[in-house]
Amino acid sequence: MAIRMKDIADDLGLSVVTVSKVLREHPDIGEETRERVLRRVKELNYQPNILARSLVTGRSFLVGLIVPDLIHPFFSEIAKALSAAIRGKGYSLIVSSSEEDGELEKREIRQLQARRLDALVIASTRSRVPELEQQQKDSVFVLIDREIPGAQAHFLGIDDKVAGRMATEHLIDIGCRRIAHIRGWETSTATKRYEGYCQALQARGLAYDEDLVVSRSKADTRSGEQGAEAMRILLDRSPRPDAVFCFNDPLAVGAMKAIYAAGLRIPEDIAIIGCGNLHYDDSLRVPLSSIDQHSSQMGRQAGELVLSLLEAKHKQQPKSHVLQPELVVRESTSRKA
Repeated sequence: MAIRMKDIADDLGLSVVTVSKVLREHPDIGEETRERVLRRVKELNYQPNILARSLVTGRSFLVGLIVPDLIHPFFSEIAKALSAAIRGKGYSLIVSSSEEDGELEKREIRQLQARRLDALVIASTRSRVPELEQQQKDSVFVLIDREIPGAQAHFLGIDDKVAGRMATEHLIDIGCRRIAHIRGWETSTATKRYEGYCQALQARGLAYDEDLVVSRSKADTRSGEQGAEAMRILLDRSPRPDAVFCFNDPLAVGAMKAIYAAGLRIPEDIAIIGCGNLHYDDSLRVPLSSIDQHSSQMGRQAGELVLSLLEAKHKQQPKSHVLQPELVVRESTSRKA
C-alpha cells in the first residue's frame, strides 16, 4: 500500500499538520522535528499525493513555459533555471515551443490552460496577445524576454535598447565604420536592439545605411541558416561592411560561417558581435563577442517571481523587472581602433 502522510505522522507521534508543514518548508517547525520527518520520509520513500493536494489547495502545482524554440540555448538555460527555482516548492514545469508561429502559440496556450496551470511564463512570438486575457484573470502570468505593449502582465527581461547600443558602440570603438545589423522579426527584443543600433550610429556621427540592415523572420528558430543567408546578402553590398551586430548569438554563428566561406577573416576583415553570451567558445574558430543577457539569472528570477505572486495574499499590480546587459569581448572583435 502507498505510504500516506498520516502513516508518517502516526509513526513519529506527530500531527498530520506538522508533517505537512515540514514538507511545505513552513518556518514555524523546529529543526529537530524537521530532520525527523525528512529522515522518515526518505526511509519510506514517501511520495505526496498530488491529486489530493490539488483538491485541498485548489492548485495544480504546474507552471507552464512557452518559448519560440526548445533547441535555442538561451531559452534552454531559462527553462533549466526556472525549473530549479520552483522545484523546491513542489511545482513542476511544463515546457512548450511555439516555433515562432502565432497560431501554434495560441493552441499551446489553450492546451496548457486545460491543465489548469497555476502560472504561465511566455516569450511570445506575437506583438499583441488578446488570447491571454482569460489566462491573466485565472492565474499568474509573466512575460519573459519579450514585452507586449499594453499587456497587463509582469515582465522580466533585459534592456534591449541598451544591448543594441552597447554592441554597436563597441564596434565603433574598435574602429569600424560600415556596421551592418542582422535583426530579428517584429518582436520587442528585435525592435529595441535595432533602435539601440540606430541610436549608437547617430550619437557617434555615423550615417545610417538601410542597405546594411537585413531582417530575418526566424531569428530564434532557424538561426544558423538565417544568419548565413543574411551575411551573404551583406557580403554582396559594395563596399561591404567591416562589422556586423547580430540580433542573437546563433545568427552570429551562421554569419561567421558565411564570412569564412567567402575567404574572409574575423575580425581583421569583418568584426562580429552577437547577443546572448551562449558560450560557443569551444566550437568556434574565433570565440564570439556578445552581449550577456543573463539567461540563467533571468530564469531563476522568473521562478522566484512566480512563487512570490502565487504566495501573495492579494493580486499584485504588473511590474517590469529589467536586467542590465553586459558586454563580453572575445576574439571576434579583438582588433585595435
